[in-house]
Amino acid sequence: MLRRFIQHVRENNILDVKNRYLLAISGGIDSVVLAHLMYRAGFKFSFLHCNFQLRGEESDADEAFVRQLAQRLGCAIHVKFFEPQTYMKAQGVSLQMAARELRYDWFEQMNRDNQTDGVVVAHHADDQLETILLNLLRGTGIEGLYGMAERRGCIIRPLLPFSRAAIQEYLRNESLDWREDSSNLKTIYKRNFIRHELFPLLEKFDPKGPELMSYSFERVKDTGKAFFYFFEQWLGEHVVQVSSYEYLDFKSLEGVPGKTSLLFYWLRPRGFVYAQVKEMAQVMANPESGKCFFSERWMVNIDRERLILGKKRSDKVSLSVESHAISFRTDDQTGYEIIHLKEGWQVDRSSENALLDRQLLEYPLLIRTWEQGDKFRPLGMGQFKKVSDFLIDSKIPVILKERVQVLCSAGEIVWVIGHRIDDRYKVTESTEEVVYFKKNDNV
Repeated sequence: MLRRFIQHVRENNILDVKNRYLLAISGGIDSVVLAHLMYRAGFKFSFLHCNFQLRGEESDADEAFVRQLAQRLGCAIHVKFFEPQTYMKAQGVSLQMAARELRYDWFEQMNRDNQTDGVVVAHHADDQLETILLNLLRGTGIEGLYGMAERRGCIIRPLLPFSRAAIQEYLRNESLDWREDSSNLKTIYKRNFIRHELFPLLEKFDPKGPELMSYSFERVKDTGKAFFYFFEQWLGEHVVQVSSYEYLDFKSLEGVPGKTSLLFYWLRPRGFVYAQVKEMAQVMANPESGKCFFSERWMVNIDRERLILGKKRSDKVSLSVESHAISFRTDDQTGYEIIHLKEGWQVDRSSENALLDRQLLEYPLLIRTWEQGDKFRPLGMGQFKKVSDFLIDSKIPVILKERVQVLCSAGEIVWVIGHRIDDRYKVTESTEEVVYFKKNDNV
């Protein structure tokens, strides 16, 4: 096994004899074998041992054992005492999750503090299969079938190709001592149940069952890599970024197999879950314009024949604009420059911009989010109209409607920013000075 171990870490550039590592050791079979393999292969490392104080004298005996092993191998050791039950209650997580979070947080901290090249842990092929099966039982997607990576962040797993049986055989051949954690035998823990109850059944069905399953999952992992390669191409071709929003036309999914997965992997980084995306795909089959879906910070708006993704509006914001101001940005980060003209001005018919009569304005002006009940006189109309009705008639999508702001003078709306000015403040032949609000994303 030593020869295979050295060949594996060299060919895959997992470990380097020039580097220094930290090795997480519990005293159990797996970490003891890993320590001996790394020692015999000539790698430089120090021990990290977690004492969770959950098994009384047994935990203390584990610590004493690894201290003796460190002395025999001539390496330094760092020991940390934890109180996982206190953490568990404070964070509202299980005891196993509390221990895991405390352990890995400490590993990362020690790797930084000691400026080492990673923390080596003893996960092996059977651990990998257990992890994948647990992910399946939680309702995982394709990435859950990848299992643990050989390297993620500072964590290094050089034993993933090796089975528990191969590790135990090495232990027997080398006559190595180890410590047995009695909690590993308790099947109340899901991982232990899979290890002690499910695996024996698989091996009874087919002695090579676990090995074949690992082979199958490795093939799925490679297929997943291909999927994500083509997914990134699809994403680049069909998702359009405009300002702070992303747009996806329904037609980009017509006749495409696995459309729910495409939507999910687009939206997952924004906190959407698969169940939401599945419902979204169903609504798209019979479009319900205006329907919205929400994650903690984002929202997706189904708008006719497209999806619009953007951040949820935070608290209503307002901005004071003084007479000497030269620019401002709206809540959605659209920039406007402010130009004062006394002559040479020309009509700008773009709804994005505004030409207003300076003499009719009272400073400071106020920019705020529109509210229910707001009214103004749209340019060209002789009657007042609710801003809400104007936005509906203008077919402004719900997600964009939420961020629409208005420019006010003395409490009156003079411009629904980016859409329409108030007729009362338009420039006329008698206008002496124009205030020109011109969209400019560079301000």
